[in-house]
Amino acid sequence: MGHDTPIIFAVGVLGNIASFICFLAPVSTFYRVCKKKTTEGFQSVPYVAALFCSMLWIFYAYIKKGEILIITINSFGCFIETIYLAIYITYCPKKARMFTLKLIFLFNLGGIFLIILLTHVLAKERAARLEILGWICVVLSTSVFAAPLSIIKVVIRTKSVEFMPLPLSALLTISAIMWMAYGILLRDIYVTLPNIVGVTFGTIQMVLYAIYRKQKPVKDQKLPEHKGDINDENLASTVTNTNHGVIPQLVEIEIGEEKKEQKQVQDEPQKNQDQTECNNNINKTRELGGIQAQGLRS
Repeated sequence: MGHDTPIIFAVGVLGNIASFICFLAPVSTFYRVCKKKTTEGFQSVPYVAALFCSMLWIFYAYIKKGEILIITINSFGCFIETIYLAIYITYCPKKARMFTLKLIFLFNLGGIFLIILLTHVLAKERAARLEILGWICVVLSTSVFAAPLSIIKVVIRTKSVEFMPLPLSALLTISAIMWMAYGILLRDIYVTLPNIVGVTFGTIQMVLYAIYRKQKPVKDQKLPEHKGDINDENLASTVTNTNHGVIPQLVEIEIGEEKKEQKQVQDEPQKNQDQTECNNNINKTRELGGIQAQGLRS
């Protein structure tokens, strides 16, 4: 099919530009990983899913024919996500490395091969093949948009938009709008549907930012909700904070200097806990920025 009018092509190019920038959102995270030579406990699942999603959309565009703009942005997606995963595998612990390699072989090799095989076996005609593959892409891309729910929950719980940066949220929303418009203009339901979900979640993020942008954050004592956010250091810090939180209430020191030392001991664990949760949420934000881009540039 291709781009019947300059308007469709222009909208597709704008979508490519927005998605290109979204793909680069995790660069600062991986720069820090290379510098510190540690993955700091965050997971590889978003990047494996991002690579899988890009590979699927390339196959979809190949079957449909003429969708060069979908191929270009997803080719870049495959390239940059492969680099992210290579860095992750280099610096992550052995257990995480083996888990990541299993995911790559399961989804990015086995999964893609299975989908290609099934679409050729179950559908002999190109139209039927395109329909099967299109709905697979819709389901996967729509599920990707569940990722922002984690950050949205953090914003509501803490009443702070510190971990939902406005530029990234706005860019993701613009990208979703561009690709939704591109799908509508092409009358391609498979491109349109997941980006309607993207626009919805993007609007919710914008509304939350408008509500909480001037409010001071409420201290949040809950543990990180994602299993991958809890590493040995975080767990040790949490246990230490719990223990130290009780001790000062049981001991009362009358000498002024000793009281000062006690207060420092009492405050230090809280600072560690705040820093731990800050790092966890920053990692979440950057990971979500990367994976949310996958549904947008379908």
